[in-house]
Amino acid sequence: MKTFRLYTGSDGQSHIEPIDLGKTPEWTKGLATTQIAFREDPVGRYLDWHPAPRRQFVIILSGQLEIGLGDGSKQLFGPGDARLVEDTTGRGHTTRVHGNHPCLTATIPLAQQ
Repeated sequence: MKTFRLYTGSDGQSHIEPIDLGKTPEWTKGLATTQIAFREDPVGRYLDWHPAPRRQFVIILSGQLEIGLGDGSKQLFGPGDARLVEDTTGRGHTTRVHGNHPCLTATIPLAQQ
């Protein structure tokens, strides 16, 4: 499993960085959540620029998801990849289901602190 953080930088653009679970003990101790939702999107589904609606984890259970960033780069995520999505301001990111199979995700909003 790979873990990443999707966040809004000081430039107002979304960025992705890898997260080392060994350096985030609060994640391994447990984070307060509000619910879990499962979603299956068809191959080719595309969501244009959008910020995240709230701080949440999105874990890919099957299929592939491509995230586009404001600098023109794209990153592909697959089964087992988890993203802490925090780009709730700014332009946000694009999302596209990639590959030949639908993408099944588990979305887990974090409780507000």
